[in-house]
Amino acid sequence: MSAPLLVELFTEELPPKALAGLGEAFATVLRDELKAGGLLAADCVLEVFTTPRRLAARLSSVLDKAADRQIDEKLLPEKVGLDANGKPTAALLKKLASLGRDESAVASIKKANDGKLAMLFLPTLAAGQTLQAGLQAALEKAVERLPIPKVMSYQLPASTTTVGFVRPAHGLVALHGASVVDVTALGIRAANTTHGHRFLGARDIVLANAGEYEARLNSEGKVIASFNVRRASIESQLKAKATQHNATLGDYETLLDEVTALVEWPVVYAAGFEKEFLSVPQECLILTMRTNQKYFPLFDASGKLTEKFLVVSNMQVADPKNIIEGNQRVVRPRLADARFFYEQDRKTRLETRVPPLGKVVYHNKLGSQLERVERIQLLSGKIARAIGADPLLAERAAWLAKADLLTGMVGEFPELQGIMGRYYAQHDGEPAVVADAIAEHYWPRFAGDQLPHSKEACYVALADKLDTIIGIFGTGAIPTGDKDPFALRRHALGVIRILAEHRLALRIEELLAMAQDTFPKGALLAQHERKGAAAVPNAVEAAHFVLERAKSYLREQGYGVLEIESVLDLSPKPLEYVSRLEAARAFLQLPESAGLAEADKRIRNILSKSAAADRAVKADTARLKEAEENQLLTKSRELRSQVDTLLAQGQFSDALLITAQLHQPVARFFDKVMVNVEDEALRNNRFALLREVSELTNQVVNISKLAA
Repeated sequence: MSAPLLVELFTEELPPKALAGLGEAFATVLRDELKAGGLLAADCVLEVFTTPRRLAARLSSVLDKAADRQIDEKLLPEKVGLDANGKPTAALLKKLASLGRDESAVASIKKANDGKLAMLFLPTLAAGQTLQAGLQAALEKAVERLPIPKVMSYQLPASTTTVGFVRPAHGLVALHGASVVDVTALGIRAANTTHGHRFLGARDIVLANAGEYEARLNSEGKVIASFNVRRASIESQLKAKATQHNATLGDYETLLDEVTALVEWPVVYAAGFEKEFLSVPQECLILTMRTNQKYFPLFDASGKLTEKFLVVSNMQVADPKNIIEGNQRVVRPRLADARFFYEQDRKTRLETRVPPLGKVVYHNKLGSQLERVERIQLLSGKIARAIGADPLLAERAAWLAKADLLTGMVGEFPELQGIMGRYYAQHDGEPAVVADAIAEHYWPRFAGDQLPHSKEACYVALADKLDTIIGIFGTGAIPTGDKDPFALRRHALGVIRILAEHRLALRIEELLAMAQDTFPKGALLAQHERKGAAAVPNAVEAAHFVLERAKSYLREQGYGVLEIESVLDLSPKPLEYVSRLEAARAFLQLPESAGLAEADKRIRNILSKSAAADRAVKADTARLKEAEENQLLTKSRELRSQVDTLLAQGQFSDALLITAQLHQPVARFFDKVMVNVEDEALRNNRFALLREVSELTNQVVNISKLAA
């Protein structure tokens, strides 16, 4: 028989930020385990239900018993089960007897290799498992595999048994159609009773069948069981209320997900606060409302914060006056604290906060925040000078970049670092570009985030990220696997994006070398020595790390692995990445590309095996004996001047396409000319010729990497 199966685990309030993931994991494991046990019909559909107090799943078509199936049961190794004449041994007969089979079963035994040994297998009809057995096993795995942020231990009622789960569980529903499936989880036996809203709904709701679950919870329990339906309801109410007040919601998506995990019967109310608080930077007010109170601030058409906000309540009442006034009373002290911090902070200039950073530890192996500021200031100036820009504004911004860490506002709300620095710098009369750079030097803060706007902000942002990468590499705390406590991958991606998208003419390697030079000489190497091996310069090792992030960045833009490898192998400036990749892509479309790439790989192999293949030596035309080597040298030098001109103009595609003209001369050369001849002078001259050809063809990309 096939029928819908409902499973609900009823608990205390679950962690809101983890709720959606817990619900999906619970339902998915149940489905996968039941499917593996042959208990799901082919057309079975999974529905997921999550509220602050329940994880539930419904599968539309579940069998009460899986079909019997033919299996080959492994018996014994062939050499153990059969003698030299192929007759069954006593060991095999004993094994068959343990399975309830006699000697007649020997005729049906199969021989097969299990990957290690030649084995004997007995074809057997295995009885399909019952839903009760299958669901019990699936429930246990679903509970075990939940991505629980932190396990809570609690004692079962009237028992000495201790259970570990994310929150104490109080109920279990397991309904197959109209029948309760006799299973247990977390010490609770399954029933057909669920529970409504803590205050608005029926305490107990006895379900007649699995199909009525969400409808009964809605009508009698005042609970919207589906996370997505509940989220959509909240969003619709928020937008309607915002429209009533001629306002917008701003960036509300993240908070919407969290609030959806806090309520079962959402109702949106509008509240407000005194306009005088709007004198405080709106980022402060927005943060305290969203983070601390889970309120949705409202904005006018220009994006400016208003004195109105929206509250998502878990209570529907005829007169919401008490709810609204209560929330207004709660938020007022928060806003007053923000105003106090802001007013007090502005009494002290940012520049006077910099020296006290010497008492703040940045890293126990890398010194204080003041030492870090000094390095970032020095590096910002170096970067500006390398670009040919005036370094003074960048150095001033770098000097003040971390000063707001000692302000009351940032001490209360660390998320506002940089943002408050900008406001305080503006108040102090610092140049606008300096104030903006203080805020923007943290950008990009995450994948897809905006980049710093001004060049000065870019210099400080680069210096900040490069100092972190080199410094942390110097301590030996290199990211491994998923672990990246200092966000080095994010910093590396930020460096790549700033250089590439702002088109700054700098190489990764030279920037990392600059960053390493700002640290005391030898300090990082001494900390990063490995047992049994000499230390690798941090700039060298860090460059490999950053280039790995560049590969990921370029793959996300749709470029292939071979194309990316061919470009990054030459370590070009990031601003040239895309144009060189486009050149590689265009080159691959040519019929000559495969042949020339293979020829270049062959040239590299030849040159790598010869100590005499000196880069400084040019081919001597007087030593060329064969027509084919004359033709190849003539053609390569003819093309070299054209390619150099195009490269100087940044026309990488045209430059690479021109080199394709070498395909035929190279092919004829290898057909007719032997490179490794006995005459040393002739051999070395041919090495020099091949070196010239390789240097010409590999100025845009390493074309040997394009050989499939």
